[in-house]
Amino acid sequence: MIVEIRRSVLSGSIIAPASKSSMQRACAAALLSEGASEIINPGKSNDDLAALDVIQKLGARVVTNDDGSITIHSQGVDPIGEEINCGESGLGIRMFTPIAALSNKQITINGVGSLYTRPMHFFDEIFPQLNIEIESREGKLPLRIKGPLVPADIEVDGSLSSQFLTGLLMAYGASVTKPVTIKVNNLKSKPYIDLTLKVMESFGRKVSHTNYEFFHLEPQDKNYEPQIYKVEGDWSGGAFLLVAGAIAGKITVKGLDTSSTQADKEVMRALEDCGCDLSVTDDEIKIGPAKLRAFEFDATDCPDLFPPLVALAANCEGITQIKGVSRLAHKESNRGLTLQEEFRKMGINITLQDDVMLIEGGSKILGAKVHSRHDHRIAMSCAVAALNANGSVTIEEADAINKSYPNFYEHLQELGAFVVL
Repeated sequence: MIVEIRRSVLSGSIIAPASKSSMQRACAAALLSEGASEIINPGKSNDDLAALDVIQKLGARVVTNDDGSITIHSQGVDPIGEEINCGESGLGIRMFTPIAALSNKQITINGVGSLYTRPMHFFDEIFPQLNIEIESREGKLPLRIKGPLVPADIEVDGSLSSQFLTGLLMAYGASVTKPVTIKVNNLKSKPYIDLTLKVMESFGRKVSHTNYEFFHLEPQDKNYEPQIYKVEGDWSGGAFLLVAGAIAGKITVKGLDTSSTQADKEVMRALEDCGCDLSVTDDEIKIGPAKLRAFEFDATDCPDLFPPLVALAANCEGITQIKGVSRLAHKESNRGLTLQEEFRKMGINITLQDDVMLIEGGSKILGAKVHSRHDHRIAMSCAVAALNANGSVTIEEADAINKSYPNFYEHLQELGAFVVL
């Protein structure tokens, strides 16, 4: 799919998409709850659809209701086949693998696209300690596992991704028969663990922790209980809308909870620091252009903000510094290099210095032909930058957005952007 975007002036109001981080965790918690759970405002991205497919393969029944909500009927993990496929979802593969291991059936864990190159050696190292047999392709997909998982006191490395810990916490939550502790070294993306714990507690499963280093789980009469759960708005996708408003016209973004535990809520700090026109109330954010200045930002715990913040920095006078480049290597693409190469085509110079990205803003953004690299956030980043380019920007493989925000281009059009699909 090729999309063309030209310089535009935005106006109007838009509702942020549903959070796939919240949606996928809710699907997992509903699977682990015995009974019927209702999910309100369910996401429709490829990652969300993959999560729904996985929980059905693991024994749940999913019913779509007339009002758009879904009901998930479950009696716990009971795989109906020999394989689950997590699509291209990094969270999905890392969260559902330990959950699938709650069963004593042998099952193959698979995925598509970039998941085949993402490191999964974490499971090779940890699963034998938990009574789980595992075979992998030298630390990569596909994985063949056989449980059942037996919770134990373990020590894990949290430096690569917090998603592995999310999977262990959710699986432990369904299976502990005595107090256990998970010790985590060098945990990254702590806000995502806050979200995991919040979703687990919403479904009745409490977990305590000591400084994000020791996570404690106690037996409960009921581990997970069916709930009515509303998926919150997505700060990851919403960040692109907010940056679009900051550089291309005053808009109102609704549906984002300013008290959310989502890591990407931190985009608000960068927007404040760059000097855009910003007004925040409980139920909406009004944002528009002003004289934008370079800013400094630490994205170590929210690396998904790099793409929208690069688009923002390209429109800021001066050199913006964003820390946390080391977190970008194992995404859908190597995002540090991909952002550098694709924005160079639009005339924006990006330098990578160890763990810091330097973006030289203030010069004209050029019309160009760019490529998503099959990475949803790269496609959206280029699209937002194109709103202030001096010529047409064509994005190849633009449908990569379906992974997280399938109606992103339509939402830009609703705000008045010149987008040719």
